[in-house]
Amino acid sequence: MDPGDGPTDDCPVMNTTQLPDAVEEYLATNRSELYAFTERLVGVDTQNPPGGTVDAAEWLESTLEPTNLDLDRVTVDPEKPNLLATLPGASDRTLCFNGHLDTVRFDESDWAHDPLGERVDDRIYGRGTTDMKGAVAAMLQVALAYDRTDTEPPLTLQFAFVSDEETGGDAGLTTVMETDAFDPDACVVGETTSRAGRYSVSVADRGNIWLTIEASGTAAHGSRPMIGDNAIDRLTDAVEQLRTDFGERELPIDTAMDDIIEESVGFYEPEAGADATRRLYRYPTINLGIVEGGTAINTVPASACARVDIRLTAGVDTRDPLAAIRACLGGMEGVEITDVSWTRGSYESLDSPLVEASASAAECVVDDTVYRRSATGGGDAKVLRHDGVPTVEFGFGTQTAHGTDEYTTTEALARNATAYALVPVEYGTRTTSSSS
Repeated sequence: MDPGDGPTDDCPVMNTTQLPDAVEEYLATNRSELYAFTERLVGVDTQNPPGGTVDAAEWLESTLEPTNLDLDRVTVDPEKPNLLATLPGASDRTLCFNGHLDTVRFDESDWAHDPLGERVDDRIYGRGTTDMKGAVAAMLQVALAYDRTDTEPPLTLQFAFVSDEETGGDAGLTTVMETDAFDPDACVVGETTSRAGRYSVSVADRGNIWLTIEASGTAAHGSRPMIGDNAIDRLTDAVEQLRTDFGERELPIDTAMDDIIEESVGFYEPEAGADATRRLYRYPTINLGIVEGGTAINTVPASACARVDIRLTAGVDTRDPLAAIRACLGGMEGVEITDVSWTRGSYESLDSPLVEASASAAECVVDDTVYRRSATGGGDAKVLRHDGVPTVEFGFGTQTAHGTDEYTTTEALARNATAYALVPVEYGTRTTSSSS
């Protein structure tokens, strides 16, 4: 420890009375270690694609080797290893903290700061600082805080540092979940869930349907369009019909989602408005992401293709909307759905021990409202929930994920470490009382 590196004005003392004293002191007096961990991880280029995480995983492994944690490297792709680190606790229940090591890509010429790490005052810039190497650094420090102070956690803690999340590949969490070493009772995914001074725990995600729609027509000279059939016109008509027909149908949502939707409205209202946010969850969202077609400005195109992203609130059976989409576009001349992929949304009950524990831990470090909301998209949490593992997303950071000059703050890092250290205490209390 460095006793001189105590709390500073930008990282105020937090309301953490339930934390073991030794763990609380370690986190408070070793904040420079946390910042250094973040910079070290951000300094490793793990852009996906190609998504190589070898150097990051090996550094985490070497940092944890001197500890009492059990380490397992889980690999199907040598360039994309995963690391499981487990610290036995007082209970045989296991709480997992999940963080991914890969990042989206960046164009260095667009950045004013070094995308592989640059600290300016209380900000640390770099790709992955907020999504989500800062959270991984906080998880690492929580593991060290319990281990180095010889503090037995109230339940077994497991840390799953995984690859291949940003592109949805199978070398990361999917591979880890197939191992016998991974069998948690609950999981916290360290995605940033705070925005513009508002705080939340994400307890749900949305399902998606990704469509490829192809349109065919008849080519003709651009000066005589009436003798051809414009495939792009047919395609845009199909997308517009999808929006006005299917997109205007209110979704049949489980009543269990009602309170989650209202908390989501409270969270997003300042930036999107209450009505627009409520509609976001009550109706499908339809985004035309890619359009391809035409060969020349003076030619009536004979073919065109669109890729459409449709999102559906958790609790909606994806099969019913998919049937409605097919009915909506069926019968349109020259229009065909040629490819479909889909996922189902998932959610945790607001009164589940994990949701209550995570929200309580967050409230301890911000002393403010913590919304229990649905994410607008979905990631590893969805995979875990569908496998029967209660899961929330929870992390402090900034709104700059995937953006140019992505950054996190020293305050957000300190809050993450303290909150993650608190979650097992809060969760252990609730699961013990519920089973007694």
